[in-house]
Amino acid sequence: MNINSTPKTIDEYIAAFPQDVQDILKKIRSAIKSAAPQAEEKISYQMPTFFLKGNLVHFAAHKKHIGFYPTPSGIDEFIDELSAYAKSKGAVQFPLGKPIPYDLIAKIVRFRVGENLRKAEEKRKKEK
Repeated sequence: MNINSTPKTIDEYIAAFPQDVQDILKKIRSAIKSAAPQAEEKISYQMPTFFLKGNLVHFAAHKKHIGFYPTPSGIDEFIDELSAYAKSKGAVQFPLGKPIPYDLIAKIVRFRVGENLRKAEEKRKKEK
């Protein structure tokens, strides 16, 4: 993939990085897929995105970290477990060169699945 082109699939996105980063991205993708097997994969905001009744999470490789974007609620719910990482309202940074918390990523994704399904059900009930 040309660095200036936008990837059309998560596979294309991952392939654009060095092998060590590809390995991490593949493990993150796998952790997300195992936690949300029914979620759809797509590219959104030029990042790998998992979608289920709305965006669940995004992730992206950067020069010195992996960005994980589980929305503000996904950060707030796990704030104590994320205390070792740089974070902002809806994002957390996992530094390259340090262990990536794949189990925590999966826990956050499961939380987000529940959240999106509840919101979709509430919306459905309101529309009746």
